[in-house]
Amino acid sequence: MLNVVVLMGRLVADPELRHTPNDVAVTSIRIAVDRNYSKSGAEKQADFIDVTAWRQTAEFICRYFTKGSMIAVQGSLRVDNYTDRDGNKRTRYDVQADNVSFCGGKRDSGSYDNGGTSSYSPRSNNNYQQSSPTPPPTAPAPAAPAYSSGDTGDFQELPDDDDLPF
Repeated sequence: MLNVVVLMGRLVADPELRHTPNDVAVTSIRIAVDRNYSKSGAEKQADFIDVTAWRQTAEFICRYFTKGSMIAVQGSLRVDNYTDRDGNKRTRYDVQADNVSFCGGKRDSGSYDNGGTSSYSPRSNNNYQQSSPTPPPTAPAPAAPAYSSGDTGDFQELPDDDDLPF
């Protein structure tokens, strides 16, 4: 079975770190994810998705993200069925975050700028990983060398009769 969710969107509010009675860190955030389609002439629409993060992932989110920050979330979908105060049966959908990453720079989200990507995964040895920034484009790379002097060995030349099946 497979239950994997990957989202990229913006936080709609500042995250708040809470702790359970057993002192486990947790945060609940909501992210706005743009829809890929829209009616012509209509404004762009977004879905607002609830995400819950635990332990070091929750601490990472609360430390480095603020309202409007672009975030990428990888996790799993959790569905809770419950009965509300009025006796109505309700269903709640929530993404349980396993990995979170920065998306964009400071000019995009107002919270971070490194030119590369950064992410947190509780399964890694490092609590914070940062890849090196992508270098700016430079002059085109020289063309690959031609290997015309190589040994053809086991290869035979195909006849040029235009009857190839592709």
